[in-house]
Amino acid sequence: MTAAEIANRLVEACRKGDFEGAQRELYAEDAVSIEPHSSDDFAKETQGMDAIIEKGHKWNEMVEEFHSCEVSDPLVAENSFAVTMTLDVTMKGRGRAKMTELCIYHVKDGKVVSEQFFM
Repeated sequence: MTAAEIANRLVEACRKGDFEGAQRELYAEDAVSIEPHSSDDFAKETQGMDAIIEKGHKWNEMVEEFHSCEVSDPLVAENSFAVTMTLDVTMKGRGRAKMTELCIYHVKDGKVVSEQFFM
């Protein structure tokens, strides 16, 4: 798949809330996920599909209620693409929050090899 095909498929899946399905379909086994900073909840860098999937499960366990998710159309280059993602969620013990991230993805050999998030 090209970066544009992967970008469009990822956006389609994320708009439906199927983040794990997108990861399982589109990510390389050795993909890397990079957060803006480390926290008590998440490391700055997560390596490998199993660890990325587990990170998603941990995130979901922290969410009390998922209100909405907006994902922009992708901006695509030859081997990378970017989207903005806005989540409106109520976090357990933390209240409701609306978070917007810039999400940058790098593609190699038809798979996402890295994702990086900026707040």
